[in-house]
Amino acid sequence: MTDPTSEELRRRWRLVLGGGDADGTGQPLSAQDVGMDRVLEALYDSDRRGGLGSSSPRVNAWLGDIRRYFPRRTVELLQRDALDRLGLEKMLLQPELLEQVQPDVNLVATLLTLKGSLPAKARDTARAVVRQVADEVERRLAQRLREAVRGALDRSRRTRRPRHNEIDWDRTIRANLRRYDPQSGVLIPERLVGHARKGSSLRRVILAVDQSGSMASSVVYAGIFGAVLATVRSLSLRMCVFDTEVADLSEHLSDPVSLLFATQLGGGTEIHRALGWAEQQLERPQDSIVVLITDLFEGGDRELMFERARRITASGATCICLLALSDDGKPVYDRDNAASMQALGWATFGCTPDAFPELLARAIEGRKLKA
Repeated sequence: MTDPTSEELRRRWRLVLGGGDADGTGQPLSAQDVGMDRVLEALYDSDRRGGLGSSSPRVNAWLGDIRRYFPRRTVELLQRDALDRLGLEKMLLQPELLEQVQPDVNLVATLLTLKGSLPAKARDTARAVVRQVADEVERRLAQRLREAVRGALDRSRRTRRPRHNEIDWDRTIRANLRRYDPQSGVLIPERLVGHARKGSSLRRVILAVDQSGSMASSVVYAGIFGAVLATVRSLSLRMCVFDTEVADLSEHLSDPVSLLFATQLGGGTEIHRALGWAEQQLERPQDSIVVLITDLFEGGDRELMFERARRITASGATCICLLALSDDGKPVYDRDNAASMQALGWATFGCTPDAFPELLARAIEGRKLKA
């Protein structure tokens, strides 16, 4: 009797090795596996077997095939490899191909990089792809982000010495239940819980995002999160993207798609300029959170970068440097500069989109920040 586990292993090795007498597996393939094998061969054996070439119909068919044979995460990986290995960026300028791809954050980053080359007939399709991904990320994370931020703002506003009209009676009663005397039916509060005046509750989040090519997916997530945070009434949000110049995008926060299309991915990196902009936004430093998203590969004035970072820390603002805001949360970054930023008091680490709501909540509450 054939061991099903061994047979499945041979099948997988057969698909990995690509067939032929030299693979040594002797493993036959089902009709479904043959289709999968051809899809993989077109991508990974393209140099010696013709592959996808530059034919639009052929690429279109291939994009449809990978969605038929593989789960979504694998489809995204195959599309990414096709962009890297076969140089299909120009093919994405055609709306009929854009309609076939599986939208994901990496594809959006590619489209934003190419947006200056998009022909008129492809622009609407490209915006629809970006809109689909933005809506999906919002469905997955927006509610968590709003709830985390609102809860943190609520907790940070509480005071144990409230005025009479600021007492939160529900929380005060719950906090003092052990002081209830059942015989007299009287609760004697040991401490009062309340809210500070609304004027002191406003927090300012200052978001500065590196738009160099290596930070593309971080730009996409930051743009979507920025649009979500702009809907939280107790927050004042300022956002910029930067390369060798700084572009203030605070007026675009009502629509994440418009915001993303206002970016210019792929430029140089002068972080000191972004920190200079962030300094100008510090109206009340003690109530401000500066989030710098960059891999810290400074292409400009390194000493000025640290000087401005030091001044922002000294102002009393909460300072965060995210080395990446990406799905894997494993950034490639300048380690010396990261260590120096950490020494200056900046919480410095990579972050996944799923971890970002809790990170921002901790910052608002003044709790210790950690990766």
